[in-house]
Amino acid sequence: MGTRESTRNRLLDAVDELVFARGDTHASVDRILERAGVSPATLYRAYGSKDALVAAALDRRQREWLEVWDEAVARADTDRERLLAVFDALEEFQARATGARWCAFLGTAAGYAEPPPVLAEAVRQDTDSLRRRLLKLSEALVGPRAAALADALTLLVSGHLAMRLRTGSPASSSGVARELAALLIDHPERLPG
Repeated sequence: MGTRESTRNRLLDAVDELVFARGDTHASVDRILERAGVSPATLYRAYGSKDALVAAALDRRQREWLEVWDEAVARADTDRERLLAVFDALEEFQARATGARWCAFLGTAAGYAEPPPVLAEAVRQDTDSLRRRLLKLSEALVGPRAAALADALTLLVSGHLAMRLRTGSPASSSGVARELAALLIDHPERLPG
């Protein structure tokens, strides 16, 4: 017997709230079950393990993030603005009701000395997706320097997300990150590599 979609969503919502929005990367299964209002058997029937549940929640969050980013890119008028739209999307995503203080993927990775394989794979896919998209958006602007720019912007985006933990105001690093990205875009000859 399968698990209803509404029950699966309640489990995903519980992880989203407890683990990602509240930042409790080691929320117990009991807390997740209590928040979702389901039994342990339901969780294990639906996902097989807590790690698989967290990976499924990361996958859902990734799809939602990419929708927000795609919308920000679609609103941009120039190739330069399309590339910088990642910073607009980060702010929009954080402002949502399910927004988090920082990146759910970085938080998940930081919560373990060595993440379980299913979680390590989710984090790797997020990183690869970020870099691939930045690379594609960079190609129109800097041609052969696109890979170096995508690597630098991946680092800049990750650093910006991490700074949200250090400062009292996430907006304080947002403008700086965007300005640094613009400098990198405007001066690709200064990129390493």
